[in-house]
Amino acid sequence: MDSRRGSRVRTANWLMHMALPMLALWLLLDQPRVDLEWDNRVAHFVLVLTASVVSVVLGVLISRAARARDDARLWLVSLVFTTTAGFFGVHALVTPGVLLNTSDAEFMLPTRLGLVLSGAVALASAIKFTPARSATLWSSRRALSLLTWALMASSAVVIGSGLLDRLPDQLLVERVEQLAALTGSALFALAALAYLPLYRRRPAVVVMSVLTAFVLLAEAAVALAFGMSWHASWWLWHLLMTTAFCFIAYSARVQFRREGSTTGLFDALATQQTIAALRQDYAAALEAMVDILQRREHGEPVAPGAAAAALADRFELSEQQVAVLKRGAEALGSERERVRKLGALVDLGQASSIIQDEDALLERVMAAIADAFPGDRFRLGLMRSGGLAFPNDAADDGALELPLLVKGQVAGVIEAYRPGGEFAEADVALLRSFAAQSSIALENARLYRDLDGLFRSYMSPAVATALLADPDQAGLGGAITEVTVLMADLHGFTGFAEATSPDRVVTMLNTYFGAIVPVILDGGGTVLQFVGDAVMALWGAPMRQPDHAMRAAHAAIALHAAVEEAAAGHPDWPRFRVGVNTGPALVGNIGAPQMRSFTAIGDAMNLAARLESLAEPGQVILGASTAAALGCAARVSSRGSVQVKGKRDAVEVFVLHGLAD
Repeated sequence: MDSRRGSRVRTANWLMHMALPMLALWLLLDQPRVDLEWDNRVAHFVLVLTASVVSVVLGVLISRAARARDDARLWLVSLVFTTTAGFFGVHALVTPGVLLNTSDAEFMLPTRLGLVLSGAVALASAIKFTPARSATLWSSRRALSLLTWALMASSAVVIGSGLLDRLPDQLLVERVEQLAALTGSALFALAALAYLPLYRRRPAVVVMSVLTAFVLLAEAAVALAFGMSWHASWWLWHLLMTTAFCFIAYSARVQFRREGSTTGLFDALATQQTIAALRQDYAAALEAMVDILQRREHGEPVAPGAAAAALADRFELSEQQVAVLKRGAEALGSERERVRKLGALVDLGQASSIIQDEDALLERVMAAIADAFPGDRFRLGLMRSGGLAFPNDAADDGALELPLLVKGQVAGVIEAYRPGGEFAEADVALLRSFAAQSSIALENARLYRDLDGLFRSYMSPAVATALLADPDQAGLGGAITEVTVLMADLHGFTGFAEATSPDRVVTMLNTYFGAIVPVILDGGGTVLQFVGDAVMALWGAPMRQPDHAMRAAHAAIALHAAVEEAAAGHPDWPRFRVGVNTGPALVGNIGAPQMRSFTAIGDAMNLAARLESLAEPGQVILGASTAAALGCAARVSSRGSVQVKGKRDAVEVFVLHGLAD
C-alpha cells in the first residue's frame, strides 16, 4: 500500500513539473508586458550549438549501443537525437547577424522541419518490434540516415539560396512553419504516450528520461509555434530543448557512476528480442563463472582471474560489476551444490523403498555419498561377530564417524575424511542426514530380506512380492478380476496310492511338483494351492497381465513336457491332465484374521476343474473363453458341447494341440 501511494505521489510530482512550462507559456502570451525581449544573437548561437553538441553525443552513444546489439529501436532513438542535433545546428549557424544575415522564415525553417522529422522518428521508435520488422528496419538504416542528412543539406541550400524570401506570400510561409511546429509537438506527445507501457514494463531511469525528453520537446515545439521572436516566450523553447537533452545526459551519467561502465546504459530501451538475448548472454556469463568456481572446488587448476577478465572484456564490465558477478556466481554455485547433494539424498531415500539385496544397497549408498562429496574419502564398516569390519584400506586420522543404526543398535559406521581440512557445519549436517537415511535403507533391506525369505517359503513369490509392496492386500476380501486358471491333477492317482507305499507316493508328488512349479512361476503364474495330487495356478492376479490367457496356455503345454522329463524311468507313475479356463473371479484373501489364504473364487475356477476332469493324460482342455482369447495363435480342435457338473447348459470345450511360434 505504501509503495503504491509513493508511486502516485511521484507521478503527480512529475506531471506537475511537466505542466509548468506550458503554464509559463500561457502566462507570457496572456500577459505581453511580462514577455520581455532579449535580442542577444551570440547567446542564442552558443546555447543552440551547445544543445546540438549534447544531442550529437547522446545520439552517438545510443547508436553505438544499437550497433553492439543490432537493435532497431535503439537506432531509431539515436536517430531522433542526431536528427534534432543536425537541424538545430543549422539553426544555430544561420542565427541572424552572427555568421549570416537571414530572415525570420529562413532562421526558423531548420528547427520546425527538424521537429517534424525527429518527432516522426520518435513515434516510430515506440512501435512493437517483431523480429521481421526489426530486421527490415535494421537493413534500411543506412538509406534512412542518408535521407535525413539529405534533408538537412536541402534546408541549408534553401536558406543559402534565399528561396523562402522570394516567395510572394510570406504570411503563408509563416503559417506553414507554425503548422510544422505543432505537427512536431503532436508527434513527440504521441511518442511519449507510446513509451508509457514500455516504462511500466521496464521502470528504468533511461526509459523515464527519454519519455520526459519527448514531453519537453513536444512543449518546446508549442513554444516555437506561438512564441514571439527574441522574447521570453520564444527563448522558452530553447530552454526546453536544452533541458531535454541535458536531462538524458545527466541520467546516463548517474547510471554510469552507479555501474562504472557505458555498456548497458541504454539496454532498457532495446527491443524484446535484444532483452532476451542479453539475458541469455548474462546467464551464460554467470554459468561460465559458476563452472570455473566449481572446477576449482573439485581441484582443477583454473584461474578465476583470467575468466573474470574475459567476462569483463566481453561485456565491458567494471571491476565492481565483475566482483558482483563473482559473488553471485559463488552464491549460485553453492546453492547448486546444495541442491545436487540434496538430490543425491532424495535418490538414496527412494532407493531405500525398493526391495534389493543388502550388499547392492550399501554399494549404492557409498556411491551416492561419494558422488555428492567428490574429492572426499569414505569407507564403510559393518558389525561382524560383535565388532566393526572395514575393508583393507587404511583408516584416516581425524575422520568423521557416522554411525548406522538398525533398531537402535549400531550396525555399521561410515567414516568420512576431507583431505586438507574439516567438513563445514552444513556438510556435517548433510552427511548425518545421509547416515540416517542409510540406516533406514539398511533396516528396510534386512526387513525385506527376512520377510521375503519367510513369505516365499509358504506362498507364491508373486503374492509375496505384492504383499511386501502393498501390505493392505493382506486384508480379508478381494476384488473381481479377469483371470485365467490352470487346474492339473494326476489321472489314476487313487489306484496308484492304494498300491504304493506312502513314502513313494510323497516322493513322486514332490518330484512332480518340483518340476511343475518352476514352469508356472517362469510363465508369470501364481500357485494358489496344492490339494493332494492336484495343483491350481492363476494368471492375471495379483499382478495384472493383459496376456494372461497366452501365459497359461504356454505353461500348460510346458507342464506336460516337464512331467515327462521328471517321470523318466518311472513308467508306472500316473500322468497329469490339465484344464484351462478364463473368466472373472474374486481374487483375494479368505479365512479369519488368525489364518488366511490367498485364492480365487468364481465360476471360472469351477469350470476349470470340470474341464481338467474331461482331459486325457498329457492333454490340455480349454474353455471357450480361453480359446477365444488365444485366437489364431493357438492350434485347437473342438470336442463339441459337453454337459458338466454344476452347469445347466452344455459348454463347448477345445483341445489345445500347440501354440504358434
